[in-house]
Amino acid sequence: MFFISLPIPQGEEEDGKCWPIPLACAAQRRKVWSMDLNDIRIPASDLAAFCAEALARAGAKESDAQSVADHLVMANLSGHDSHGVGLLPAYLKHAAEGLVDVNAVPEVIHDKGAILKVAGHDAWGRLAGEFAMKAAFPKADALGACVLTLTNAHHLGRIGAYGEMAAQEGFAAIFLVNVTDHDPMVAPYHGTDARFGTNPVCIALPPTGTKPAFLLDMATSRISMGKARVAAAKGLRVPFGAILDDNGLPTDDPSGFKGFEQKGALAPFGDHKGYGLVFAAELLAGVFSGGGTGQPGNERRGGLRNQMIALVMQPDAFGDPAAMEKEMEAMWDYALASPPADWDSPVIAPGDPERALRKRRSAEGVPLDPETLKQLNATAEAVGVNERLGLPPSPAKPAC
Repeated sequence: MFFISLPIPQGEEEDGKCWPIPLACAAQRRKVWSMDLNDIRIPASDLAAFCAEALARAGAKESDAQSVADHLVMANLSGHDSHGVGLLPAYLKHAAEGLVDVNAVPEVIHDKGAILKVAGHDAWGRLAGEFAMKAAFPKADALGACVLTLTNAHHLGRIGAYGEMAAQEGFAAIFLVNVTDHDPMVAPYHGTDARFGTNPVCIALPPTGTKPAFLLDMATSRISMGKARVAAAKGLRVPFGAILDDNGLPTDDPSGFKGFEQKGALAPFGDHKGYGLVFAAELLAGVFSGGGTGQPGNERRGGLRNQMIALVMQPDAFGDPAAMEKEMEAMWDYALASPPADWDSPVIAPGDPERALRKRRSAEGVPLDPETLKQLNATAEAVGVNERLGLPPSPAKPAC
């Protein structure tokens, strides 16, 4: 294993194009890249192997451990550090406490018409999410669309991964997700304490002949819980008003979210508009799936469960494929041709940041801050992993 410390990157190159970030915008630059001079880059393959070993030692089947580890690392590669390997300590804790069933197998519990319902049975979220998507694809192919629900999966991780899965198979998909088995994290608009999860929303469309897949993947809070945690670990500030302190007052200090603590609440993005979306995701994902919402009548064991509703669509069922593709490409070109407000920051499409960062981080490694590395090493050591991330290799012992 090796490690290197690199300065903050000045831009990202993709397909011969450079997406620079203004040198004057240091705060913005740190927010976008989630790294600073103290970050240490770890090769993705080393990171995945480390996480897989820790998960296996915590009781996960070997193939499941690798799948979950790859899912976490891909989140980091895509720039979603909030859903990356920093969650490993929580996952190991959940496995030890029985909050994820390492032997569970998801199953289809309802299959009628265009409606497909899958029970996760507290299986690893990645496994349950992939099982559900693969079950939905044939139905969407046959009927033109499938309305999919998934109940009681352990943390699904980056929802964009399932959007990418759909897009790669030629489907369009819309996902709404809520969070249960956990104290609420997001305050309602005009509220002063948390009542909702971060309730992500994802929209994905397949690539065309000349354009990559469209991928919108976002929390309905102004920032995700993971981003608040990462900022707290690095001693950084967040946009003012993105969080509320434990007195319900807006602040830019995320220290109440350091580690896996929560003192205060996240704010919804876009004021009443984001609040409406987080509320809709709570009701649609929680009620229609049958898995429940975050209201206190449902159990909160301290784990991370997700309920999900998704609409998976076969584009060919909605019109002439060639005409649809032509129209999508025309709109794509039109939107991105808008003169940028800052010539150093061109207009890009949803999904472009993930693709650009994935290319760079795959080549240069995943940046992790010292506090996250410390947590990863400590929790992995507790389950018997001998490897240590971010440390130079031990010198070879001389031959006798």
